Amino acid sequence: MTTPTLCPACGARNDCTLADPRTADRACWCYSVTIDPKVLEALPMELRNKACLCPRCAQVDAQLRGAEPQ
Repeated sequence: MTTPTLCPACGARNDCTLADPRTADRACWCYSVTIDPKVLEALPMELRNKACLCPRCAQVDAQLRGAEPQ
C-alpha cells in the first residue's frame, strides 16, 4: 500500500502539497520542474500514479535549486 505523503520509490517524504490537507490549496513543487518520462517509466506499474516521487528520486534537485538541469 502506498502513502500519498511518501515517495513510492524510496519511502522518504515527497513534500507533495496536494497530499497534505493543510497545504492542498497550493501548487506542488513538481509543477515547477520537468521530470524525465524515463524516470517515471522506470517505476514498477504497481507504484505508478499512486503518490508523488520525492525530488531526489524524480531527479530534479538541480531544477529546484534554480540550476540548469544536467
